[in-house]
Amino acid sequence: MAARVISMLFTPLYLSTLGMIALFVFSYFSLFALSFKISVILVVYLFTILLPSLLIRTYRKYHGWTPIQLGARERRMVPYVISICCYLLCLYIMNVFRIPHFMSGILIAALVVQLSCSFVNIWWKISTHSAGIGGVTGALLAFSLRFNFNPVWWLCLVILLAGAVGTSRIILRQHTVAQVIYGYLLGTLCGFIVLMKS
Repeated sequence: MAARVISMLFTPLYLSTLGMIALFVFSYFSLFALSFKISVILVVYLFTILLPSLLIRTYRKYHGWTPIQLGARERRMVPYVISICCYLLCLYIMNVFRIPHFMSGILIAALVVQLSCSFVNIWWKISTHSAGIGGVTGALLAFSLRFNFNPVWWLCLVILLAGAVGTSRIILRQHTVAQVIYGYLLGTLCGFIVLMKS
């Protein structure tokens, strides 16, 4: 039960919204008006959590699959495509409304993680959950260098969460240890590189 709860709470879809909230709380972006921050968070929530979740659930129910059955490697490509299209639409909307580039960098990092996982998935199943929390690790490292703060305590928390997420995916028999480790490393690399360059 604990593994199911952890797996559900730390699904990769939630991480962009959490990243945006963290950016508004812990950086100079906190100076923006509350109405602006709420608007951005709502747009990100709509296109990175709500819309992809509804579409993926509809796709799964149409085929009569359980969430575990949808986790099979050969069935994951359509959910990846749905998620990637929703992220691209969100980035387009943020670009139209001239949202600061560094904010959209969080979405670009999440999109790069999704694209990388979908590419690897063609040959080998990789843990998207671990890649997502790895993206948070990479983003945290990039933020610490960009905003010049000591990330040790936050890094300890994220690594602890990454261990819990990876363990939950193994307990639920969705991934092997190797799939979890490589997912985490891939996500960390993508998150760090994208946010350092944005």
